[in-house]
Amino acid sequence: MVKSIDLETEGFDDNADDFASMLEDSFKKRETSDDFIDGVIAQINEDRVLVDVGKKEEGELYLNEIQDENGNFLFKEGDKIAVVITGYKGEKPRVSHKAALANKVKQEFIQKHKDDFESLIVTGKIIKKNKGGYVLLSDGIEFFLPRSQAMLRSDANNIGKSVEAKVIKIEKNNVVVSRVSLIKEKQSVKEAKIKELIDGDLIVEGTVKNIVSYGMFVDIGENIIGLVHYNEISYKGAVNPSKYFKVDDIVNVKIVEFDNKKGHLSLSIKATMSDPWEDISDLGVGDVIAVTVSNIEPYGVFVDLGNDIEGFLHISEISWDKSLKHPKDILEVNQEINVEVIEIDKVKKKLRVSYKTLQEKPIALFSKKYKKGEIVKGKIVEIKDFGAFINIDGVEGLLANQNCDWQKNKKCKDILTIGDEIEVKIVDLNIATSRISLSLKELKDSPAGEFGKKHKVNNIIKATIKEKKDFGIFVDIDGFEALLR
Repeated sequence: MVKSIDLETEGFDDNADDFASMLEDSFKKRETSDDFIDGVIAQINEDRVLVDVGKKEEGELYLNEIQDENGNFLFKEGDKIAVVITGYKGEKPRVSHKAALANKVKQEFIQKHKDDFESLIVTGKIIKKNKGGYVLLSDGIEFFLPRSQAMLRSDANNIGKSVEAKVIKIEKNNVVVSRVSLIKEKQSVKEAKIKELIDGDLIVEGTVKNIVSYGMFVDIGENIIGLVHYNEISYKGAVNPSKYFKVDDIVNVKIVEFDNKKGHLSLSIKATMSDPWEDISDLGVGDVIAVTVSNIEPYGVFVDLGNDIEGFLHISEISWDKSLKHPKDILEVNQEINVEVIEIDKVKKKLRVSYKTLQEKPIALFSKKYKKGEIVKGKIVEIKDFGAFINIDGVEGLLANQNCDWQKNKKCKDILTIGDEIEVKIVDLNIATSRISLSLKELKDSPAGEFGKKHKVNNIIKATIKEKKDFGIFVDIDGFEALLR
């Protein structure tokens, strides 16, 4: 992500620093000298070295300044040694050999770059604070980093922190650096490049730096990092970026949006490609196309047309069998199938297909095997208030309550149980409406038939009155209902 810096809120003010006075406060609070002095080692003691520097009293030098890493002495009494005066204790000067070497390196740096320092960038570590800001050590040289140029939190522990800064001034024997100037310069370069890419509608190569659930961050150069949202990866819609890419992959991207205030840069991969929906302008409802199963979910299947377009195959469009529990019971990932287009919206980029419409309807297969009037065996799969559904060779038929028993008061739910296998008679078979009507009661003789076997016309019989109506009386004769008008 491109970071936008509000320099005013960071406390930066172009006119805030009087470098001369700040340097005086930072480096000259004591009588010191950056000039080299060729001293002579007068005496080496157990804890200190006395050096003749031409003053009233000899200068004191720390013992470790004339020793190597193993404790071996680099000088002996009588040797000349370059030092600088770092301070005084009374009349006795304190001197440093290491500071002299550091100052020598600094002077060489100043002489080399005094006329072209504006382009110099240094990287170093903050080693200490002073009144004006910080001291930055880089390649053995101490640079002055004013507090207002540091862009560091004043309440944080910044000692030991590695930073990058730009040289902005050489003042006497000191070099002033600024992080603010460097950040402003880098920000300007980034914004100029972003503007160039946006104005030119240019495609640029980028490197995948990080992949997250909602997309991936891509570096397009100059340390400019933007986000490719998962909706901007493919014309398929939202996709899992880790399924298609990995860190350090090279990708082509375009800038689709840049919020300069927030520093948010939005990139797109699919914007670099032609819209595949334009390539299927002739595709319409009813067309049959070859696709590959790309993803299976409990509610349906996503199919790939092979040109970055995905269609959706709902579970209800997979099979004529209504008892299908999961698409994976029929289909598998990477399987190639033919489907029929049942809905297409090229504006909303929506495509729905059907697999079952290309398969022969089960009732058509059923009608080739069974005919009206045949007795068949099936399993009870569902019972409703109006009847029961019976599965016969994968096709469901309806056993309505009126066809369940000759006694009108008996219903399917009273005498049947889900999972039972029973024999039923096909009383109607309609291929056009995909309806099969079944009967259980027709496997038994009707009460009228039983009555006819026992009684003849003009026989006198006993009957029980069941119900009285204005037009007559209903009577029961051995379980058979008759009307006495």
